[in-house]
Amino acid sequence: MLIERIYDEDLAQASFLIGCQSKGEAVVVDARRDVAVYRALAAANGMKIVAVTETHIHADYLSGTRELAAATGATVYVSGEGGPDWQYKFDGERLHDGDRITIGNISIQALHTPGHTPEHLSFLVTDGAFSDKPGYLLSGDFVFSGDLGRPDLLDEAAGGVDTRFEGAKQLFASLRNKFLTLPDYVQVHPGHGAGSACGKALGAIPSSTVGYERLYAWWGPYLTANDEQGFIDELLNGQPEAHAYFGRMKRQNRRGPAIMGERAPLAELDPATVTARLAADAVTFVDTRPNNDVHKGTVAGALNIPAGKSTASFGAWAIDPERDSRPLVLLAADQEQAHEIWDHLVRVGIDKVNGYVTSLQGLPASTPQLIQPEELEGFDMALLLDVRARTEHTAGHIPGSRHLNGGRVLWNLDQLPGAGTIVSYCQSGVRNSVVASTLRREGYDVVELDGSYAVWAARQDAPAPAR
Repeated sequence: MLIERIYDEDLAQASFLIGCQSKGEAVVVDARRDVAVYRALAAANGMKIVAVTETHIHADYLSGTRELAAATGATVYVSGEGGPDWQYKFDGERLHDGDRITIGNISIQALHTPGHTPEHLSFLVTDGAFSDKPGYLLSGDFVFSGDLGRPDLLDEAAGGVDTRFEGAKQLFASLRNKFLTLPDYVQVHPGHGAGSACGKALGAIPSSTVGYERLYAWWGPYLTANDEQGFIDELLNGQPEAHAYFGRMKRQNRRGPAIMGERAPLAELDPATVTARLAADAVTFVDTRPNNDVHKGTVAGALNIPAGKSTASFGAWAIDPERDSRPLVLLAADQEQAHEIWDHLVRVGIDKVNGYVTSLQGLPASTPQLIQPEELEGFDMALLLDVRARTEHTAGHIPGSRHLNGGRVLWNLDQLPGAGTIVSYCQSGVRNSVVASTLRREGYDVVELDGSYAVWAARQDAPAPAR
């Protein structure tokens, strides 16, 4: 048997390929939409992908289940659990508690483990060529290394009202009745790692065991004492804010994400064409450089979505394709980098990219306005905006600032002043540049605090200059 973990550092998301080497067949669990990686992995191991499934209706990324099935001819399997309000709206075989997908000697058994979501499944894997007992659990967003999937996302992202309390009870029951009944040696492979917003304290270790989690996870003592209320209280306390785009992911994943098919290579565009399209407001330019470079000069009206680890996350902060249909033009070193950036964006449903340019030469220029920390006092502004996480703002902030998480700004413009200058900041300036460029694209007058909170705070701690 082969189990391969495919990890996306951008969204801290894990998908898995389970393959039977003797039969040459494979199943993919929780695929992302840029599916070439799975096809290449299967081909490298002489396998055909025959089944695609997922643990639940995801909120943090757009599922690649349908995309991969369309590309390979694989059968789609999705949860049929959770009741009528949590049924998938697209075709596929429905899995219920105890159902199995079998390839060769490998058995993949669905376990209904609600709590994070009502329909959530985990997958218990048995390598029949080695043992008749299960050895692996793909736990999705149920059990993470050292943590659990948050039960409040339906309230935060799907329009639920107080569903978190029932979800927390379901998590307690799923742990007691499913997870803790498994042998301690069963290896646990979660669907997310550190940095994901699907829990509050996920570990970075890629796998664990039932026994290790039983003994050392924060929730263990509550299960041992059968203390459901204590468990619920600690689970719900301090959960981070959900990004606003999660609601779109939930809707699209339930309905069935659009199938893109083979994407043609992106074309390099000439500056005159891009300039004309920008003048007509027919495209959105994306400056993919670090914020310090952007601050030296960028394209007028550009979004700053840095290439690298957080491209998908920041892209989903800055672009809502449900209300903005303008295609993107990317700044990239070459076609390869442009396609890599596009791969990240399609993971959150930002599909429309016209092409790329390799420099800013010949494009309408603009330089973002900055303000130094020592200039804040007395500066004429309508709002001082803190776009960090709520926990960061609570731990310390600039007096007089209002907090609005960067991942929620575009969806809460009614909380911003209709006129006047907004001064914005985050911790170091990276997130702030994304948000500030988004607000400028929306027509707001935004000045960024140079160095953001870190530099401002350092100045407060610095000794007074000698007289």
